[in-house]
Parts: sequence; C-alpha cells; structure tokens
Amino acid sequence: MNKVLRIVALLLVFYTVSAVASLSGEEGDKLRQAAEVGDRHALNTLQQAAQDDDPIGQNELGVIYAAGLGVAKDDTKATMWFHKAADQGYQTAQYNLGIAYGTGRGVVKDNAEAAKWLRKAADQGFAPAQLNLGVMYVIGQGVAKDDAEAAKWFRKAADQGYKTAQSDLGDAYKTGRGVAKDNVAAVEWYRKAADQGFAPAQSSLGVMYGTGQGVAKDDAEAAMWFHKAADQGFAAAQYNLGIAYGTGQGVAKDDAEAAMWFHKAADQGFAPAQTILDSLHQGGPSVK
Repeated sequence: MNKVLRIVALLLVFYTVSAVASLSGEEGDKLRQAAEVGDRHALNTLQQAAQDDDPIGQNELGVIYAAGLGVAKDDTKATMWFHKAADQGYQTAQYNLGIAYGTGRGVVKDNAEAAKWLRKAADQGFAPAQLNLGVMYVIGQGVAKDDAEAAKWFRKAADQGYKTAQSDLGDAYKTGRGVAKDNVAAVEWYRKAADQGFAPAQSSLGVMYGTGQGVAKDDAEAAMWFHKAADQGFAAAQYNLGIAYGTGQGVAKDDAEAAMWFHKAADQGFAPAQTILDSLHQGGPSVK
C-alpha cells in the first residue's frame, strides 16, 4: 500500500517544457519562471503565445495557473490550457492533463480519461507518463488491473533512466509481479535507481544485501545503503539502520545510535520502530 501511495503522489507534479514549438523549451521555461515572480511582460508574452496556439506557451501558462505563482491560482484555467496544448499532441501537456483528470484538479475526476491522456504521452516516450500509466495498471485505476502491462510501462521508463521506474521495476522482479521472479534482476534495477540517490531503492538494495537475495550477503554493504536512504529521511531505512546498530550487523554495535535511528523512524509514524522503542523503554535502560 505504501508503494502505491508513494507512486501515485507523483500525479501531483505538473511538468513544464520538453519539446520545441514556436517558443523554444528554454524560452518557455524562462518566461514561466519570470512570470511566477511577477514579471508582467513575461506573463503577457506567454499569454500571447498561448492565444496564438503555441503548445509550449499554453502548457507553461497552465503550469502557472496550477501553481498560482504570479497569477491567482485557477485549476480550471490551468486544465483548459493543458487541454489546448494536449489536443495539438504536445506530450508534456498530455501528461499534465492526465494528472488533472487523475486528481480532479480543474475537472471532474475521471480515471479513465486520466489513463487515456497518460497513454498518449507515454506512447510518445514521456517517462513520467509511462511510470504513472504503469501505476494505474498496478492498482486497476482507469484501466483493468494488469501487472504484466504495468511492468511493461515501468521498463519503458526505466530504460530511459527514470529512477522511480527503475525502483518499481526492481520491486516487480523481487515480488514476481508481472514478470518472472528474479532477485538478480531486482538487484540490478534497484542499484540503477540507488546510484541516482533514490532513497526507496537504496533501502531495498540494503535489504537485498542484508538477506543475500540476488547478491552475496554483505552486512556492511547493507548498512551502507541503509545509511544513504536514512540520511534522506526514509523511515524504513532508518529503522533497518537502527537494527544494524542494535545488533552490530555491518557496523560496530552502538545502542545509542540504534535508538537515535529508531526515534527518527518512529517520529514519522513508522510502526515497527515505535513498537521496538516501546519494548526497549520497558527493558532497555540504554535508550534515551
């Protein structure tokens, strides 16, 4: 469930330029940034471009209205501009329109319509759309649930180096969801995302090293990856790092350090950490 929630949260992110029309991508991006801090000339330029049916101008103006920076926030106007650009085949706007339908921002929430627009962008190779279309297949939202189809879209985005999709493809191989279970492949994809600094993948790679799945068991390597993810505030990794310090697996045993990491995870509501702290408080005087 946490996995689904984590990925679906991506649907709240609107993307800006990724192609070239009458406005170049760089021009559109600079104009949007200037408009968001109150530059009226930049805003007027974008508005004129949008009215002239420039899809980059339309998408950028939609992003401005969605964020409410430099203008009054207006999700309905944002979606209107996304739709105009999407109807011209602009992949970034197709993605943003899919997000609007998936979240009900500026339109009536419609998962089938969200999937339709995400697919249009995904078919053009837009990695964020490929990832989120995969998520919709995982949970059966707007499409029939289909783990194999989900894995297919995760792979398309992962092959482009999209770290979230790489981690999710690793999960698919780890669990055998939509692909044949393969811990070696899971480690390969986790590592690709972990090397890009993606905390969930770093934590998952630590688990693989700690349990010897798909890779030779190595407690020190496990602790290293847990530490990388824990330093980014990832609760499961903070908990696992606490276990490592509490048991001396891969690091020197240090009860105070273990307690510190358990507290960090517990403060985020991570139930296993809260449980172990309750237990330690009852019988472990070293926990402060």
